[in-house]
Amino acid sequence: MTRTAGAPTGQAHGSTAVTRSSSADAGQPRRRRRIGWPAVLAGLAILCVLTVTATVLRANGTLDAMEQAGTETSDAQEVTLGYFGNLTHGPALAGVEQGYFEQALGETELNTQVFNTGPTTIEAMNSGEVDIAFMGPNPAINSFVQSGGESVTIVAGATSGGAQFIVSNDVAGPDDLAGRTFATPDFGGTQDVALRVWLQDQGYEVDTGSPDSVSITPMPSGQALQTFRQGAIDGFWGPQPWATRMTQEEGGQVLVDERDLWPDGRYPTTVLAVRTDFLQQHPQTVEKILTGLEDSVDYLNTADQDQVIETLNTGFENARTEPLDPETIAGSLEAMEWTTDPMESTYATLLENGVQAGTTQEASLDGFVDDSLINTVRENRGMDPVGGEISAAVLPATGSREDAA
Repeated sequence: MTRTAGAPTGQAHGSTAVTRSSSADAGQPRRRRRIGWPAVLAGLAILCVLTVTATVLRANGTLDAMEQAGTETSDAQEVTLGYFGNLTHGPALAGVEQGYFEQALGETELNTQVFNTGPTTIEAMNSGEVDIAFMGPNPAINSFVQSGGESVTIVAGATSGGAQFIVSNDVAGPDDLAGRTFATPDFGGTQDVALRVWLQDQGYEVDTGSPDSVSITPMPSGQALQTFRQGAIDGFWGPQPWATRMTQEEGGQVLVDERDLWPDGRYPTTVLAVRTDFLQQHPQTVEKILTGLEDSVDYLNTADQDQVIETLNTGFENARTEPLDPETIAGSLEAMEWTTDPMESTYATLLENGVQAGTTQEASLDGFVDDSLINTVRENRGMDPVGGEISAAVLPATGSREDAA
């Protein structure tokens, strides 16, 4: 059974520690046992031996392997999947509407939650309300860094491309942005970081209040469309379909297509992240979700476009998002690619961008991406593997996306 719930309340659940004592000992004075020095020294010697042994085993990986081997895994009884009512979350929308996730999960119950931003999705994952979710890569990077690599793991991609910088028709070009105000979907989100870094690379100050500064106001994409229509903002760096709507409906112009900033025009817009503890406990369930994801991506890439548009619009309605004009969806799809490739080689640059934008800090990304399960699914289908080595080093601030390829 699939049920769609609203955004989480964010309430924390307290816990109470209870200490129990045997009733036979109640009211009886305790006897203190004296421990002689020989026993103490012997205990310390044993402790030292155990510590040295554990250190050696940890150093050569044996202890980690022993601990991993002792971890019991199982199918989860239920799984909660998070996603947005955005076109760039098309694989999530189609997977839910076409029943691919439910079919792949079998007896595991599927629950869904719809979100508007990556940071709120991460908050729900950290609280345990959501197990696996579609989101932009930067909120996932922020969570991974802040948790010391313990919070989430990227297990697949979903969408590449689709983000554009749309400006009003009175903007003459990149040199005509000083003193203007632009919007992004949310602070620290993937498009927000992209805009901040691009503006800095163009020589603009951001949110300093000086005459040459550019202001950025995060707001939901739907609100940005209305605000752009009213002339209260000069543009928006955001995902589809909002970028296409601003050009088709409001006369905006594309100042930057983010595909032009990346080698071969490919970069992750939407990825699939899972709580790391859930992945460790229920890898079978995650693999089943990935099976449904491959089915969904295959459907989006091969089905008749009219059928795809109908499915996406049904998904929008069920996600409490306004259905779109078929022409808008068709135009948006030209700027996007559906793919389960997480594009692992791009994350060092995405992290460096976040550091430059001031939304995250330098850190190692070792363990952030695990493409083993999606490649198992692909191998079972006779498909080529995805992924590649990820660099743990952070690029220098002067590095470019082309340098990171």
